[in-house]
Amino acid sequence: MIVNILIGLAVLVAIFIIVVGTRPADFRVTRAASISAPAAAVFAQVNELRKWEAWNPWLKLDPSCKMTYEGPPAGIGAGYIWAGNNKVGEGHMVITESRPNEFIRLGLEFLKPFKANNTAEFTFKPDGNQTAVAWSMLGKKNFMFKAMGLFMDTDKMVGGDFERGLAALKSVAEAASRK
Repeated sequence: MIVNILIGLAVLVAIFIIVVGTRPADFRVTRAASISAPAAAVFAQVNELRKWEAWNPWLKLDPSCKMTYEGPPAGIGAGYIWAGNNKVGEGHMVITESRPNEFIRLGLEFLKPFKANNTAEFTFKPDGNQTAVAWSMLGKKNFMFKAMGLFMDTDKMVGGDFERGLAALKSVAEAASRK
């Protein structure tokens, strides 16, 4: 009887490992918004990391989050280290590519609550009197994150934050372009 239970558990564990192992490792979360401001005005809000304080959705989750800036104030090499509550976590971010008014790529290193290395990207496309902005995060899931993905959707977890951030970026960039 106990042997049958152990065999049954071993089969269930093997099935779980196979299912998790066959899940895609790559992920990408993207949200977009149309902002009534020139691409240069929107780009400036993202390229200078200190300006993120006005629209970063995670700072609203922890207003006492500690931020330490490093490198140049804007563009390639600009970065910051953050340490916040359990909703914000801890990590480091640095701009690795910056093409004025077109594209920004950032390297993200998350330390808490989970260790992960991902990439964030922003694209800026002029569209008449507006700028189409897309914010993406992409990376690879290890076995643990693939297993968690059976129960939690990365797109839903991060997508809402991106939507809130883009809405705040829209307000800030539109106000700055009217000055």
